[in-house]
Amino acid sequence: MTTETFEFQVEARQLLQLMIHSVYSNKDVFLRELVSNASDALDKLRLEKLRDDSLDADVSDLHIRIDVDKDARTLTVRDNGIGMSYDEVGQLIGTIANSGTATFLKELREAQEGGDAEGLIGQFGVGFYSGFMVADEMTVVTRRAGESQGTRWTSRGESTYTLDRVDDAPQGTSVTLHLKPADPENQLHDYTSPWKIREIVKRYSDFITWPIRSVPEPGGEGDAAPEPETLNSMKALWARSRDEVSDDEYHELYKHISHDWREPLETIRLQAEGTFEYQALLFVPSHAPHDLFTRDFRRGVQLYVKRVFIMDDCEALLPPYLRFVKGVVDAQDLSLNVSREILQQDRHIQMMQRRLTKKVLSTVKELKTKDADRYATFWREFGTALKEGLVTDSENRDAILAVSSFATTHADDEPTTLAQYVERMKDGQDDIYYLTGESRQSMENSPHMEAFRDKGVEVLLLTDPVDEVWVDAVGEYEGRKLRSVAKGEIDLDGEGDEKTGEEREKQAEEYAGLLGWMREQLDEDIKEVRLSARLTVSPACVVADAHDLTPALENMYRAMGQEVPRTKRILELNPDHLLVKSLNQAYKEREDRSGLVESAELLHTLAVLAEGGQPKDPARFVKLVADRLERTL
Repeated sequence: MTTETFEFQVEARQLLQLMIHSVYSNKDVFLRELVSNASDALDKLRLEKLRDDSLDADVSDLHIRIDVDKDARTLTVRDNGIGMSYDEVGQLIGTIANSGTATFLKELREAQEGGDAEGLIGQFGVGFYSGFMVADEMTVVTRRAGESQGTRWTSRGESTYTLDRVDDAPQGTSVTLHLKPADPENQLHDYTSPWKIREIVKRYSDFITWPIRSVPEPGGEGDAAPEPETLNSMKALWARSRDEVSDDEYHELYKHISHDWREPLETIRLQAEGTFEYQALLFVPSHAPHDLFTRDFRRGVQLYVKRVFIMDDCEALLPPYLRFVKGVVDAQDLSLNVSREILQQDRHIQMMQRRLTKKVLSTVKELKTKDADRYATFWREFGTALKEGLVTDSENRDAILAVSSFATTHADDEPTTLAQYVERMKDGQDDIYYLTGESRQSMENSPHMEAFRDKGVEVLLLTDPVDEVWVDAVGEYEGRKLRSVAKGEIDLDGEGDEKTGEEREKQAEEYAGLLGWMREQLDEDIKEVRLSARLTVSPACVVADAHDLTPALENMYRAMGQEVPRTKRILELNPDHLLVKSLNQAYKEREDRSGLVESAELLHTLAVLAEGGQPKDPARFVKLVADRLERTL
C-alpha cells in the first residue's frame, strides 16, 4: 500500500509547537482528551445504527480500552465506535494543517500572553494534539463502521505526518502514543503506570457513559491472563431520573465532591433542555465550613462537559453569596478546553448562573414554607453569606429578602421576616426600624432602644457585619423605609408620645443656651448637640446623621485598606434626666463655666461608651472619673 507524506504549513508547524509546549498547564489532560474523543465516537455509532439498521457494525459491546506496554513505553486508547474513513482522517485529525493561518497563530500568541491560550485551543477543537506533550510519536489506526479498509495516520508532531491504508484494521479507532521518558520535575509522569492511568480516569472520566477498561498487569508465570477491569463508575447520577437513584447514592456523591463526612441538608436537581442543554445536581451542606468567610475559600461547583470533568471549582456558575453550594453541572455544548476567562464572558454560562441561582433560592423558600427546622438550620449556617446577595445581586434581591429572617425585639428566640414585621406594625408606623451591633444583649441595652422599648415599637436586631451594608443597599421593603434607630432624628409621636408640640418647643427654648455652649466645647468630636426623643432612661447618646457612615462601617472600610474621613457624630441629651437638668441649671447660674467643661466632656464620653465605642483619650477619661469620685467622698 502507498504511504503518503504531508508537510505541515510553516505557520501550522509553529502553532503545533506552541500548543504542545505552552498551552496545557496539566499534561494529564491528554488522556481526558483521547477518552472524550473515543466516547464521542461510540455515541456517534449508536446514533448511526439507530438511523440505519442495515449498517454493518457491531454495537453489542461498545467500550473504550486503555492498554500499556511498559517495555515498548506505549499507551493505546482504543474504541469500537464509528471510526473514520481515509478522507475523514485528513479532515478531522488534520485540523491544525487546515486552520494553520497567520491570523489564527497571531490570536493564539495573544491569548497565550493573556493567559487564555487553553480556552482558544478548545474553541478550535484540536485537543487531540495534546498527546504530543507526553509522546514523541503518535499513531492512529482507524476504520469507519460499514467500510472494509482502514487508515493509519502517523506523526512526530514536527514537520510532517503520513497517511496510508491498511486492510486489517478493526472497527473504530486506536491512538497509540510512544511515550517520552518520565520527568517528574516537569510534571511528566510515568503514563505506563496502572495507578496513574486509574487516577486520571477517575478524576476526569469517571462518569463517561461507556465502560473504560484496562487489563491489569499479569501475575506470575503460568497464571491465566487477567480479565479487563472497568476503571470508571459510569454513575452520572445527575443524568438519571430521580426514581432510579437512592438518597444514599446522592449522599455518597456529595461526600465525594465536598469531602464532608456529614449528609447534605438538601439535594437540588435541575435539567434544562432547548438550545443549550445542561443538567445540575447541587447540594446544600448541613454545616458551614470553617473557612467560609476567608479569602482562600474554594468556591464553585464541578463542571463537566458530556460527563467529562473540566474543572473543580467553577466560580462562574453560582454567585459568591452561594459559595457554600456544592455539586455538579454537566453541559452538553461547551468546549472541553473552556477556560475560566471564557466562562466569565460566555452568554450561555451567564444564563446557567441565573437559572441555577433562582433554583437554589426557590428551594430555600420551599424549605422555609414546608420544613421550619431544616430552614432554621440553613439560616443559622448560611444566612450571613446569603445576605451578601442583598448588596451584590439586585436582580434576585426580592427573592433573597423573601427567605431572609432576622432577630427582633418581638421574640427572644424566634427570628422574623420583613413580611411578618410589616404585619405587626403599629397603626401610624410608617418605617421598619432596625439597630446594628455586635450582640443582641448590647443592642437591647443600648440607649437608642429606650423609647422604642417603652412604646412597644418592634426593632430588628442585626448582628452580622454585612447588615451594616445591605440595609442601605435595600433601602425599603414594600414601600416602607428601613430606618436605623441610631441614625437621624426619631419622632415617635405617632406611636403614643405623650408630649405635645408646645411642650417640646418650651424645652427647646429652655435648653438652647446649654446646647449651643456644649457644641462649642465639643467641636472637635461632634457636629451638633440636640434634645432627644429616643431617650427615656439614659442621660445622653450619640447618633449618626441619616446618611452618615456608622462607626462600625467606617472600621470595616479601614480594615479593608480603604481610608474614609472620620465622621463627626451628633450628641443627643435627655431633657428629663436629672444629670442633664442639673447641668443646664448650673450653666444658667454660673458666670464662670470652666468647671462645667469637664462635665460636658464626661457626658459625651459616657454616651460613646454606652453604644460600645471607645474614649478618644482613655487615660484622660480615667483621670476625670477618678477626680470626680475623689470629690464625692
